[in-house]
Order: sequence, then structure tokens, then C-alpha cells
Amino acid sequence: MGTKTEDETETGTPTATTAEADEQVTEQPGEPAAEDLVEPAEGPAGVGQGAAAVVSAALGVVSLTGSWLGTVAAARETLVGQLRTAADAGVATQVKEIYGDAWHTSALWGGLFALTALIVGAVVLVRPAFGTPGRTAQAPWIKSVAWAGVALGVVGLLLAVLKYTDVLLGLPATG
Repeated sequence: MGTKTEDETETGTPTATTAEADEQVTEQPGEPAAEDLVEPAEGPAGVGQGAAAVVSAALGVVSLTGSWLGTVAAARETLVGQLRTAADAGVATQVKEIYGDAWHTSALWGGLFALTALIVGAVVLVRPAFGTPGRTAQAPWIKSVAWAGVALGVVGLLLAVLKYTDVLLGLPATG
């Protein structure tokens, strides 16, 4: 054995350099392999599900607070009611035509936003069951936001139905 390289020990056997040692993985019995520890990166499906969950929650909030579209539609119904009502019409007719139809239109738009929030949130929650086999994991925050969208949608839909049927804040009695 003539000269020793820096990779050989006193006994003449080659040793691994630090770069080679970093690549070698020593697996202990009972521990998962290194490739099992690497989680697959969340792809575009996770981003879409997260965005849909946020949209669901936002639509639920809009259904409770009102929207520009609902306000414009209610104002239009008020105008149509004013045009349709004769000046000599009774008070009950004027209240119904001018305010009642606008109130129901506002409730209808709130209900549509609530129903959309409910559907979008439910789709996000059941999406993993119809996705890629073996990849059913969904980030916890996505589930939480989707459940919030579903809950807000249910509450908004309930309030819209109560408002539309005049159970909640019905028109005042004029008789």
C-alpha cells in the first residue's frame, strides 16, 4: 500500500467523504424510511379548495349583511311599486306595493347568496371524497372555513325564508 488518500483510514479501507455521508441514510428498526417522511406538496387542488372555502364564507357574510345587488333590486321594486300604485290607493295597498315587494326582493337576493354559500361550502367539504385516490387529506383551515361558509349559508337561508314569508319583521298592519 503506498500512499494513503484522505478517504482511507489507517487500515487502508476507504471511508466516505462528508458529502457521501450526508447522502447515506441509516435506518433504525421501527423508524419510517426517509422517503416515507416526505409529504407530497399540495398542488393546485388545495389552492382551489382554499379559495372556494373563502368564497363560501364571504358569500355567507354577504347573505347576512346584504349586497349591492340586493339593495339595487329592492330600490327598483320600490320605484316600480310607486309607479304602479295610484295616488288614491288605500294605505294597505301602498305599503304592500311600495315596501312589501322591495322587502321580499331583498330577502330573495339574500337567500340566493346564502344558498350559493351553502352549496360552495358543501362542495369543498365533499371534494376530497371524489378526488385522486389516496390523496384525501385536506388542510384543516380549509375545512374550518368551508364549515363556516356552510353555517353562514344555513343561517342566511333561514333568515331569508323568515323574512320572505313575513315571519321575521313582517309589514306593519294597516287596518
